Amino acid sequence: MIQGLLARPAFLRWLGFFGVVCCAVDAFLYGAAPYIRRNVNVVSVLREPAGPLILLLWVVGLAALCTAWWYGRRLRISTRWILGTAALWSAPMLIVPPLASRDMYANACQGALVHAGLNPYLVGVSAQPCPWLDSVSVVWRDTPTPYGPVFLVLAGLAAAFGSQAAAIAGFRLLAVLGVVAIAVCLPVLARRVGAPTDRALWLVLCCPLVPVHLIGGGHNDALTVAFMVAGFAVLAAPSRTVPAEPSKTVPAEPAITVPAEPSKTVPAEPAITVPAAPSKKVLAAPSKSWAVLVAGGALLGLAVSIKITIGVVLPFAALLAVGGLRAAGWGGLLRRGGTVVGAALAVLVAGSFASGLGLGWLTALSGAGESVNWSSPPTAVGLAVEAAGRWFGADLRVVPVVRAVALVLLAVSLLVILWRFRDRDPLVGAGLALLAVIFFAPITQPWYLFWPLVLFAVGTARARWLAGTIVFAMATILPEGTGVFRPLGVPMSFAMIVLIGWILHRTVTWLRGAELVTREPAGAAR
Repeated sequence: MIQGLLARPAFLRWLGFFGVVCCAVDAFLYGAAPYIRRNVNVVSVLREPAGPLILLLWVVGLAALCTAWWYGRRLRISTRWILGTAALWSAPMLIVPPLASRDMYANACQGALVHAGLNPYLVGVSAQPCPWLDSVSVVWRDTPTPYGPVFLVLAGLAAAFGSQAAAIAGFRLLAVLGVVAIAVCLPVLARRVGAPTDRALWLVLCCPLVPVHLIGGGHNDALTVAFMVAGFAVLAAPSRTVPAEPSKTVPAEPAITVPAEPSKTVPAEPAITVPAAPSKKVLAAPSKSWAVLVAGGALLGLAVSIKITIGVVLPFAALLAVGGLRAAGWGGLLRRGGTVVGAALAVLVAGSFASGLGLGWLTALSGAGESVNWSSPPTAVGLAVEAAGRWFGADLRVVPVVRAVALVLLAVSLLVILWRFRDRDPLVGAGLALLAVIFFAPITQPWYLFWPLVLFAVGTARARWLAGTIVFAMATILPEGTGVFRPLGVPMSFAMIVLIGWILHRTVTWLRGAELVTREPAGAAR
């Protein structure tokens, strides 16, 4: 009976809506409040007057939402139905307090810095001080921002109203606009690369990360992904075939007459006339116009100007623009692919100086490592080594060292992925590059998984294992924004090491091509 219900679109739609409503109620009961709760964990939540109800709503809500998304990817449903479902699931989150993250409070204070004429790349939010400083987590008060200049300008506009509530509403509006832009651009990209539109829309728009984290948490990931998808959609536009030499035409060949051979015993066959071939122009390989290359690169530049780490997709965008290294050659890749990357970097640099903030993001990115949490694989390895050292009486401080080594491994991994996908699906390659960033970064959040999900949804790869990872990640954060397993940092660090081994195995399988599959029929959203 349950399997039958899970195969009915209407049941899944309302199951997911029920889950979102449960999470929305939790946002009011125990969301990220303007004040900081100390020492939050599962036990402390249970001690609250409504503690059991808070956890029950959170667990049931996430379970219902994730179940609806997981089983819905198997159904054959229309694009219109998917869009309606995504809107229904997102609507309750428009009016709730910040959920599962305190980032909007920190972003509001960073916007206040910009509005006051200070540079968030040079000082933390405590330098002003921000009028809403008490809402910002202590670890982020003296840390420069890692975000791009365009987002900081938008944050300054949101904070210009002088109201924390107005700033939060502004960030949530930006998140909604980003999701709407994804809904518009993703089908275009899917059609142009030959991916099923319904599969892509369901996996992306109905993903639990969208209502709970992107909209409920008001993160800028929706906006940066929207520009990324738009840029890829432009670069995936059909190529035009142009004359190699417009003024040169191959003349028609004259007709050829083959005379009949005389025969001694039988009559000779009549002469055979081969008609002349018509004249034709010499055509070059299909290519995209320079305007398309610049426009696509500019959109990707806006994505990077919001979240700098998205910049790892630029080489794959260049490969998409030229159709791969084998088709374009090194010369074509450098000329035409370089135009894409150059346009993106030009937008980033122009935004940096037009905002008055300069290139401070180059060094401010290192500030993201101030938080120490087992959810980051390099940090987990460092924490596990430190814990093992304490067992033997050694006081080790290796987390910074492991993080530095991880950044070197990240650079190597990006080069390997780029080379392996020089003539494969560049969208899958870009998705793997983003996963590498998440894997080797000093800090990792569940909503970061939305970056590669969007690209895998339109790429020639199965996204089932990534969907399972997202479902697990959804369960690692409390509605207040604190990690569920925070008190179990050391055991979870050792568990993460086991997970790292599994991920490395899967990565090797991917790079060997075992997971690259042909396009699935429309509706088979696996």
